[in-house]
This record gives sequence, C-alpha cells and structure tokens, in this order.
Amino acid sequence: MKRRGVSRQTRNNWLVDAALAVGALVAAVSGAYFLYLPVGGYQGGRNPAYGIHILFERHTWGDLHTWFGVLMIAAAVVHIAIHWSWVTSTVRRVARNLAGKGAPMNRRGYTNVAIDAAVGAGFVLAAASGLYFLLAPRDSGGFLLSRTTWDIVHTWAGVAMIVAAVTNFAIHWSWVTRVTRKILGAAIPDTRSGGPVAPPSAA
Repeated sequence: MKRRGVSRQTRNNWLVDAALAVGALVAAVSGAYFLYLPVGGYQGGRNPAYGIHILFERHTWGDLHTWFGVLMIAAAVVHIAIHWSWVTSTVRRVARNLAGKGAPMNRRGYTNVAIDAAVGAGFVLAAASGLYFLLAPRDSGGFLLSRTTWDIVHTWAGVAMIVAAVTNFAIHWSWVTRVTRKILGAAIPDTRSGGPVAPPSAA
C-alpha cells in the first residue's frame, strides 16, 4: 500500500519542532553538565569534581549551551508565530470558562493547556536569563537582579521547562512518530493500531 505524504503545513511544523527539539536537547544536556560539574572551589576542596571533562572541554560545553540555546529560542519564536491564532483562541476560551461562560473544556483540554503554559513560562524565564548572560558583560553589576539570582532563575526555569516539555512530548508521541515516519520514511514502529492521528493543537 502506498504511504500517503503529509501536507506542506505539517512538514513545516515538523521542521520547526525538530529544530526546537534539537536545540532544547543540546541545551539541556550541556546545562546538566554545568549543574553537576560546577566550576570553582577546587583549592578549598569544595568541588572535588573540578577539572573533570566529559567528551569536551568546559568552554566547548559553554559554546554548545549558548548557541543551541539561541537555536531553541529562534525555533520557539517561529513555533509561536505559526500557532499564534491557536494561542489567542485558547486563552480566550480558558478565560470564558473561568468566567463560567461558553462550552466547558474537558479534562484533557485543561491538561494540555496547563502543560503548554508551564512550557511557555519556563521558556520565557530561561530564555530571558540566558540572553542576559549572553549580552551582559561578565563584570556588570546585574540588571534588575544580581547575576547569582539570574543564574538560579536560569537553572530552575530550565529544569521546569524540560519536565513540562518531556511530558508534552510523551502525550503527543503517537503523532510525532507517525509524522516522522511519513517525512523520513524511517521504519519507526507504529504505537497505535487505530486510524490516522490528528496533529496536536499546539506542541
């Protein structure tokens, strides 16, 4: 049986999401490297892991974290622009539901909105703090917050974003594998025996 292709819109969505996923993955792995192998404190014995290198030198990990983070931000901006009408309509629908107006959303709808909101909030804080470290001179006294506070915000906003994004990815796993199989023609096992899976309203 001939495999049906995907629409141009679906292909474009997949390409943007793939760039977003790659940027997020490398940024997350490099961020975990810095989280578990912090710099400094070796002379006082506070950091016995100081000087340990895994695969790359520390400055290479820093470059990977910075520029794949920039890729993630750029892809996320495009992703939001593509789905902007969905974002605005969903916000209006949730507002109407909270006001007791309009047709109520089901539990799955509220769950998707909550996860998307968590991804969005974590992304905004992680991106803003990341851009601060990219653009602000190292010897600056801090903008609005101290550099230490920005670092804490960047770390834990990134962790929250990763947890929410992984959850979102798992929820839409069937759509991801099906579209990826069609686009790449790869032998990815089908996880469902039902009919075609509609793409998620927003990832």
